Amino acid sequence: MTTETVNPLDDPNSDAAVAYAKERRENIETFVRTSPDYYIANFDKIGGSSRFTPTLNLMAGLFGPIWFGARGLWSWALPFLIIETLAFVQIARGLFGDLAADAFERIASIEGTLELRRQQLAAAIEEGSDRVDAFQRAVEGLEANIGGIRDEAAALAAQGPSIALTGLVILLLAKVAQATVANWALEGRFSDWLSNRSIRSGMPVSQIAFSAIFMGLVVLAAMLHYSFPGRYDLLSNFPTNPDIRLASIDWVEQFFDWAVINGDALFDGITFVIRAVLDALEIVFVSTPWIVIASLIILLTWLTAGVRMAIYSAGFLSYMGFLGFWEKAMTTLALLGTAACLSILIGIPLGMFAARRPRFYAAIQPIMDFMQTMPAFVFMIPVIAFFGTGKPAAVVTTMIFGGTPVVRLTVLGLRGVPESVREAAISFGANKWYLLTKVDLPLASPSIRAGINQTIMLSLAMVVVASLIGAKGLGEDVLEALQYANVGQGILAGFAILFCAMILDRIVQGQRK
Repeated sequence: MTTETVNPLDDPNSDAAVAYAKERRENIETFVRTSPDYYIANFDKIGGSSRFTPTLNLMAGLFGPIWFGARGLWSWALPFLIIETLAFVQIARGLFGDLAADAFERIASIEGTLELRRQQLAAAIEEGSDRVDAFQRAVEGLEANIGGIRDEAAALAAQGPSIALTGLVILLLAKVAQATVANWALEGRFSDWLSNRSIRSGMPVSQIAFSAIFMGLVVLAAMLHYSFPGRYDLLSNFPTNPDIRLASIDWVEQFFDWAVINGDALFDGITFVIRAVLDALEIVFVSTPWIVIASLIILLTWLTAGVRMAIYSAGFLSYMGFLGFWEKAMTTLALLGTAACLSILIGIPLGMFAARRPRFYAAIQPIMDFMQTMPAFVFMIPVIAFFGTGKPAAVVTTMIFGGTPVVRLTVLGLRGVPESVREAAISFGANKWYLLTKVDLPLASPSIRAGINQTIMLSLAMVVVASLIGAKGLGEDVLEALQYANVGQGILAGFAILFCAMILDRIVQGQRK
């Protein structure tokens, strides 16, 4: 005879089940701190089903977002706050709002014109002018227009009760929804609290006050603004002074003037390095016979991405050649190569240095966020101020926009190396150089190559923007097409840029795949 093993918790009368239930009640009392018996009963009901279990929480329905905010359920409080604000705004507009304010403003504007036309009509009648009929028709048209707008204003004013009723319905539906989901949401927070006691529990008075004041101010400001438009200037316009903006502009200009004067040697040195690399790559790509460059690109594509992609590369290069884009494509590749090479030469060592130094990486992260999120046309302004226009400035602009992915992904790859592998290498006597070159970099190489690929792709995306400051290349054709609405030239040059990107992408990613 076999004996079935029974889970002690399945038997409600077992010592384990009784102890578990007692501990759960104590935890719920500690968590909620108010009405523990009510929440114990509802939490047991909710926890007994894996599906959504509706319950009724009158306090949550009555106080709405304030209750959710006081309980720390801000992901629920803010959506309900938006819904209730909309409802209160509709109620206030319907009961107290000036719904016809815009219509009366239009009437006031037309009345000024009407008064002028009446004066012109009276003068024309006195002088016996032949334009009396024209002025008479203008006056009659304006009067009819005013009459129509008055009817429209009366219709808008009559909509007040229906607007208020709509707001009341929205408010009641929101209250029902809040009362229904409150316990379910709170039980989920209780489950999180059991595993992480740092999560706030209970309803502290400070949180109640903050939620009430914050949400009351939001609702009040919205009601006043939409119910009485234009009456409260503080709600419509941010309180500022034009002198603040003008003083800030002067300060920024003074700073850049100082930087240009005192950093002339530094900027000349950077320009010299960029020009040296750029000239070398232009000799390789532009001055070298086309058949040599095409053969090397096709061979490199075959070695990294296979025969099929090599055939595609040959087709892409033929497209550029037959349509007369070859020299400009090579100029673009030289510019792109300069920006990408310098970004990679700076980015990979920087990422290697930051990977094991969290504080340093935390310090440079805001700088990289700025470089990636600031619009290109904005950071072109200081670049032009420091480097002037031309290819070096275009290279710097491209590096700013496309240089961050290789740093981030190098850090990500090196931090993703398993510690167990590093510890095994150290235990066998590996020094720091061996650990870096034989363990860390090989294991992080897929991520690093992805960073290189992203840097190249983002640099290529700057081709058209860089042409604005004298970068030449394929971006110049696209820019001319935009200026003169030359659709054909723009599309063909765009495809050439696309094919350059596809070739470079396959060369970089081919071996990784």
